[in-house]
Amino acid sequence: MYYIGYDVGSSSVKGALVECQSGKVMAIAQKPETEMEMISLKPGWAEQDPDHWWQNICSVTHALLSKSRINPAKISGIGIAYQMHGLVVVGSDGVLLRKSIIWCDGRAVEIGNRALNELGADRCSTDLLNAPGNFTASKLRWLKENEPQLYSQIYKIMLPGDYIAYKFSGSLCTTIPGLSEGIFWDFSSNKLATSLLDYYEIDRHLLPDIADTFSMQGTVSEKASMASGLKKGTPILYRAGDQPNNALSLNVLDPGEVATTGGTSGVVYAVTDSLSVKESTRVNNFAHVNHSKEKTRIGKLLCINGTGILYRWLLDNLDFTNYEEMNSAALDVAAGSYGLRIYPFGNGPERMLDNKDIGAKIDTLNFNIHSKSHLCRATLEGIAFSFAYGMDIMRRDGVTPHTIKTGYDNLFRSELFAQMVSTLFGSNIEVYNTTGAVGAARACLLHKGEFDTFKAQLSDQDFIKSYRPEPSSSSLFEFYGQWKEGLNNTLKSFKNGI
Repeated sequence: MYYIGYDVGSSSVKGALVECQSGKVMAIAQKPETEMEMISLKPGWAEQDPDHWWQNICSVTHALLSKSRINPAKISGIGIAYQMHGLVVVGSDGVLLRKSIIWCDGRAVEIGNRALNELGADRCSTDLLNAPGNFTASKLRWLKENEPQLYSQIYKIMLPGDYIAYKFSGSLCTTIPGLSEGIFWDFSSNKLATSLLDYYEIDRHLLPDIADTFSMQGTVSEKASMASGLKKGTPILYRAGDQPNNALSLNVLDPGEVATTGGTSGVVYAVTDSLSVKESTRVNNFAHVNHSKEKTRIGKLLCINGTGILYRWLLDNLDFTNYEEMNSAALDVAAGSYGLRIYPFGNGPERMLDNKDIGAKIDTLNFNIHSKSHLCRATLEGIAFSFAYGMDIMRRDGVTPHTIKTGYDNLFRSELFAQMVSTLFGSNIEVYNTTGAVGAARACLLHKGEFDTFKAQLSDQDFIKSYRPEPSSSSLFEFYGQWKEGLNNTLKSFKNGI
């Protein structure tokens, strides 16, 4: 028997088909081959059509079935990972009312800031473990204020993964980790965050019913069966946001374990058993996939919006063929890039910078010295430095990592980048050949509580290599100090309106 997993990102939908007990990957697929359209009607806005996600889910499913030649009747479960913090709204007929306001949309920042000031930072930290910020609840309030006629037609709101599960099954439900990522969950009372809902004047009945993360969450309907190729009645057994799912995919489940990713955005995700938060305005704190009332498991998520998207921007705008060529060019340049410094903050407001949208910056560019190879090296250094800056924040928030794991994709395919991050973090980094889609498929096991089997699947099959901090790395920390000084000067200028 087999499980199928999906990872619904803002760039593409990825899918994986795995054998249940061994976790062996039978097929993988990705749609579309080019990046999905992101609509930006105004600066700082970002929307996508959820039905495009569904169309790509169906295309991925057909591709997986075709590649593997596996009978759909042998697929015994579906796992779903999805881009976090998005807002999807449907009417009473279940039809979409508008495009989704997705994770990197910044229109609700001021609404969240106002809520933080009026509710009080202490109350938000204690109850929500976060500032309301630019999360789903604040985006919903934006709809109420700016599109009141549409808001009055809303029957239910959903996160992106909830919508995909709904398209598969026709059933409307969400999870506690999902509610927490939207800032709809009160950890002090272990229930819906009624204080924030009341403050935003949001009817709590707009939220779907709650299902367990690892559970039967619906089954494939006849309509979805015809569209996707899966057998009617195939159960949905798991769903989670992409970053908690990436952590799960790497067996990051217990305190002291940390997952990193370097995709379109960069993420450091650490698991803790503490509800204490010191950096709640800059570090997100959500219920991890294995959080329960009896066993506290909080995922501390630090996101850097502008990482892989910057490297992609270089690829699109310089005369390079692929990322491997860029990584090779970066190796031809000495550490420090001859004084060239790059700040990768050009993808909207950065939460770790207190939601400031300072833009990307190329500093001390010298036309007589620097080439496109220097730009590649300085970009990898600037992204690695932004990871280190984020880890400095997380250490102040009580994170003491003993295990750091990452998937072998995107930026971590660059040995230079991975080695720099290991050295700057002062920790070993273990690299595994797995993906969010593979993890979502394997996670279907967990509705039966088979954690030991799940953990063995990663360690037995997917380990690639590890990186250790370089002992002689004073120059790297010196360059990091210079980069950080430049960032602090930029933040001061931004604050002063310069």
